[in-house]
Amino acid sequence: MKELSTEKKRAPRNKTITLTEEEKFFYIKELIKLSGQTTPTQIENKTINQDLFEVLEFLPKGFVDLLFVDPPYNITKNFNGNTFKEMPSSEYAEWIESWITKLIPTLKKTASIYICGDWKSSGAIQQVVEKHFKVRNRITWEREKGRGAKKNWKNNTEDIWFCTVSDDFVFNVEAVKLKKKIIALYTNETGEPKDWEKTEEGDFRLTYPSNIWTDISIPFWSMPENTDHPTQKPEKLLAKIILASSNKGDFVFDPFLGVGTTAVVAKKLGRKFAGVEIDEAYACLAQKRLHEAEKEKAIQGYYDGVFWERNSTKDQKETKRLVERATMMKKTRLSLKSTITSKNIFLL
Repeated sequence: MKELSTEKKRAPRNKTITLTEEEKFFYIKELIKLSGQTTPTQIENKTINQDLFEVLEFLPKGFVDLLFVDPPYNITKNFNGNTFKEMPSSEYAEWIESWITKLIPTLKKTASIYICGDWKSSGAIQQVVEKHFKVRNRITWEREKGRGAKKNWKNNTEDIWFCTVSDDFVFNVEAVKLKKKIIALYTNETGEPKDWEKTEEGDFRLTYPSNIWTDISIPFWSMPENTDHPTQKPEKLLAKIILASSNKGDFVFDPFLGVGTTAVVAKKLGRKFAGVEIDEAYACLAQKRLHEAEKEKAIQGYYDGVFWERNSTKDQKETKRLVERATMMKKTRLSLKSTITSKNIFLL
């Protein structure tokens, strides 16, 4: 196992999750390896530390409600010592085909599939998924970060292909609405808010989710979910997908688990999960994050049952403060009512 350095010099407020030697030895014991046919129960809430191609034939049939796939994109990238090399688009499509066809038997008839890619990978992904699934949409999300280029446009977006096995699938639109602050305050004939709400913390509208996501922040050093993984997806992104395309108790599967974001968010949202990760250090980080998720259920950018715009922390904190105040006042009223009732009974 190649070590993910904890010796790296970090700023005092850096919240990046790392592993000590003691933690590595502890979490390694929780990882599993498959050597024969399995049942859903045997892999439920487990991290499988193997090459995906070693485990495909051992996975259960028809157990997946939601398949989230974040494969290496068609660029040369080092993943803690494992290097994925760029190849011609036709070969990349063949590589996708080699594992997607073997994952199809794991899917329920009602399953949804999400596959991530960038502009260089997206064409090959579309070519493959159109052969096997019903393609519903292509989500494009803004990465926010990205290096500038002197002779090209800055590359700061990625795609997610949304597909289903059949026309019978889950999509919980009410669970993934975005809370936006309103600037133009339109009202109806009587002066009442039109499609927006006036609250103590400001004027907001709950909007239907689109296929353009500009409210996502890539994990960075001051975020408690951050790790040293080079292509880590944000918890907020996974929360949107899991809430939209699964129900509580459903099984979420990720064949390229990385440092476990899919599993962590599935756990926080009450779903079953399993994932495959070839790198032992990344798999151990996933386990550490899963343990932390038992204590910390919050998902940055998702609060009070809705998603918030990027850079709206102040509004979220104000909403939280008001909710906590209302809860405290309710408890106080109930306590006073109980005391008065007790006194009346005593007097009788």
